[in-house]
Amino acid sequence: MLFDSHAHYDDEKFQDDREEVLSKAHEDGVSYILNAATDIDTSLMSIEFAEKFDFIYASVGIHPHNASTMDDSTIEKITELASNPKVVAIGEIGLDYYYDYSPKDVQKYWFKRQLDLAAELSMPAIIHDRDAHEDIINIIKESQISQVGGVMHCFSGSVEMAKILLDMGFHLSFGGPVTFKNARKAIEVLQYVPMDRILIETDSPYLSPEPLRGKRNDSRNVRLVAEKIAEIKGIDFDVVASVTLNNARRLFDI
Repeated sequence: MLFDSHAHYDDEKFQDDREEVLSKAHEDGVSYILNAATDIDTSLMSIEFAEKFDFIYASVGIHPHNASTMDDSTIEKITELASNPKVVAIGEIGLDYYYDYSPKDVQKYWFKRQLDLAAELSMPAIIHDRDAHEDIINIIKESQISQVGGVMHCFSGSVEMAKILLDMGFHLSFGGPVTFKNARKAIEVLQYVPMDRILIETDSPYLSPEPLRGKRNDSRNVRLVAEKIAEIKGIDFDVVASVTLNNARRLFDI
């Protein structure tokens, strides 16, 4: 019934009980999980999980934190890995100016290269944006990715930014932060965005929703995100669960 569209089960926080957590999530109503990669190693791990569990799918790509490690051979490797039938997206790619682990010009260059690859492969992009709204929008506009589509992971922008992205064919994904007490902007965006363009996620093991904030997150908690969206939208939980699941299946061609 639920689709956790963004999680990181490759994270070391799951090293002791990964398979148990995944099995319990599926038993508790999480029909699908997309494990989002951040580098080549986690791309390989994501594929490994997806091949082991029918309900898991993978993305491949390089997170902006790791942009400085990239060269042309990295693009070649991502292209190779993307041919696996359980790989459904290019990501997590984008820009992160909060931590700035890689120089901004390097981040922008490899973000555009990976967007171009996604468009070339006709695969949706999973985009990370932290404190980089203007550059994210400008680079998307310069690419061909709007012909394919994608999702803004854990969307943190304004209603105005949401309008631009929706016009370019993007979906917006929401996670634990929509349940936080200071989530005013996210609530305004959710009130505006039509249901057929919304995805839900956990970003496990990060960003646990209330009342679990500060604890390790896992896919079972995507239910709390769906419940909050149902409250904000004034609709039934089952509608949110069903629509967001179908949105993700359609975007990722599952």
